[in-house]
Amino acid sequence: MAIRVVADSTCDLPKELIEKYQIVLIPMYINIGEKTYVDEVDLSRGEFYERLPGFRPSPTTAAPGPDVFRQVYERLASEGATGVLSIHISAKLSAVLNIAAQAARETSAVPVTVFDSRLLSLGTGFQVLAAAQAAAEGRSLSEILAMLEDQIVRTRVFAALDTLEYLRRSGRMNFALSFLGTLLHIKPFLKMYNGEPTAERVRTRRNAMKRLVELLNEAGPLEKVALLHSNAAERARALLEQVRPLLPAGEILVEEINPVLGAHIGPGVVGFACITKTREA
Repeated sequence: MAIRVVADSTCDLPKELIEKYQIVLIPMYINIGEKTYVDEVDLSRGEFYERLPGFRPSPTTAAPGPDVFRQVYERLASEGATGVLSIHISAKLSAVLNIAAQAARETSAVPVTVFDSRLLSLGTGFQVLAAAQAAAEGRSLSEILAMLEDQIVRTRVFAALDTLEYLRRSGRMNFALSFLGTLLHIKPFLKMYNGEPTAERVRTRRNAMKRLVELLNEAGPLEKVALLHSNAAERARALLEQVRPLLPAGEILVEEINPVLGAHIGPGVVGFACITKTREA
């Protein structure tokens, strides 16, 4: 495998796929008080969401410094990689991409291409997986990048939040807060498409679930779908059964959203990452 794929832990790919395609995952950091936890190493998702409502002050998140990325790139070079493709959460949402780019500039052992997924969670994860599968097949970097650009414009991530509280605490998603304003009795609804985050107002949880189904239906026909949630597995399973007729054949990933995103959106979130079969006209 000449080209190796690197991603950050916000991509939400299950461990078995990461291991199968030799994807290298760089974990992000979660700061709780004066203590820093390494995502998926020091703090499990279940433990994080169980404790999240009681954290004071609210958790903050961060990426490791460029030295961590550079060391990963150099290790892959020593293992025989002739190129590295480093795919990360949208630059609109995090500084991870800029840190990876700095590390790439400081790496001389192997050419490193840093790629903005322009998405988050499994919207990014689907790109990471597609790139790793293509690399395993021996496809060139230019072929992989062209494939990812096509996939980006066919991918959408949308989710219903249970509360505005965690957005307010984090202050990291001001685009949503500026749109949603000071309304209290709503279920925030966030969307991400091709690098542009947007928000909607939804009055009740029932209407939020209805809106999820509407958007999934509008996106069809679908090539690939994943169901996302944050400590809301039962609600996610019920929604999965409701939308079965809209889903493509094959396995549907159901994944818990990583704590790095969860710190900003809170528990009780349910949403989808989906790839359409065709591009919009």
